[in-house]
Amino acid sequence: MTTERGDRLQTLIWSLLGLAVLWLLYLLSPILSPFLLAGILAYICAPLVEWLEIHRTPRFIGVLLVMLLLAAIFALLLLILLPLVTQEAQQLLVRLPDGITLLNEQLMPWLQERFGIQLKLDPASFSKLLSENRDSAQLIAQKLFESLKIGGIALFGIVANLLLAPVVMFYLLSDWHLILGRLGNAIPRPWHAKTLQIVGEINAVLAEFLRGQVSVMLLLAAYYCAGLWLAGIDFALPVGILTGMLVFIPYLGYATGFSLALVVAVLQFSGMGPVFGMLAVFGVGQALESFVLTPWLVGKRIGLHPLAVIFALLAFGQLFGFFGVLLALPASAALLVGLREVSALYLSSRFYRGKE
Repeated sequence: MTTERGDRLQTLIWSLLGLAVLWLLYLLSPILSPFLLAGILAYICAPLVEWLEIHRTPRFIGVLLVMLLLAAIFALLLLILLPLVTQEAQQLLVRLPDGITLLNEQLMPWLQERFGIQLKLDPASFSKLLSENRDSAQLIAQKLFESLKIGGIALFGIVANLLLAPVVMFYLLSDWHLILGRLGNAIPRPWHAKTLQIVGEINAVLAEFLRGQVSVMLLLAAYYCAGLWLAGIDFALPVGILTGMLVFIPYLGYATGFSLALVVAVLQFSGMGPVFGMLAVFGVGQALESFVLTPWLVGKRIGLHPLAVIFALLAFGQLFGFFGVLLALPASAALLVGLREVSALYLSSRFYRGKE
């Protein structure tokens, strides 16, 4: 009886300690973003570092090579996308006055005939307003820069976080085996085997998720680029790449790509053909992602109910901001492994089955 009471007391103490750690993480969540980002990137890049080390590359050199490769990928994406997006914005501004003329000639008569609404936009006044606001935009940018200088502490915090993530990632990758070994040694011996089994299952789920998600992103980027180009959408390459790359952010990524493509299609002023083509491309793309690519490449074992997905996005976003949204689905899939173990323990417990 005394031993059973002592076990219960020890379980209570460890449970309270675990809750205290979770509460501490919640309190520190505003400063955890760079560590969270570094942890995600380190987990993704660790297998490549291991592969280099197996092929006789010193770990220090391997870590540097992987981080340089990652930086080169991000730089290449920026070099491809930023000029194209800038050119797109400039051309859209030039075409807006012509679009107003088109609205006056086609849409306004239809509104007046069907609903009795009389509207007419003046392209000349709009061009004048746009020209005047360019100077205002420069003034706003100047004021914004001055406010950034005044709020130097906040700006310093943002820059420090951006610089801290690569540093944390470097140390995580360099000491990966040491960190995992210390975590393994901290596990109580009676729980060690079972804990390693659960961790192995979680690692398998996350590895499957990451491999599948990267494949889905690349295939969808190629599909949207080709589909939008065939639909006659200007800037099909940057819009398609952005849409495909943002797929890893559930709902938000698709909505962002859809909104950007819709704006481009409407402001082309080439009639409704490009708009309907864009809608068809995104409709087929969503069906392709939901019913073919994700089940095939990611697998049903990490599938989550739509309500669970929405809750996970909101909860992780509240706790960790943007990086929490990125982490929501793989973390939720990993938590399912633990929930299955808890559910199995509950169903086999005397509390559930009653006295036998």
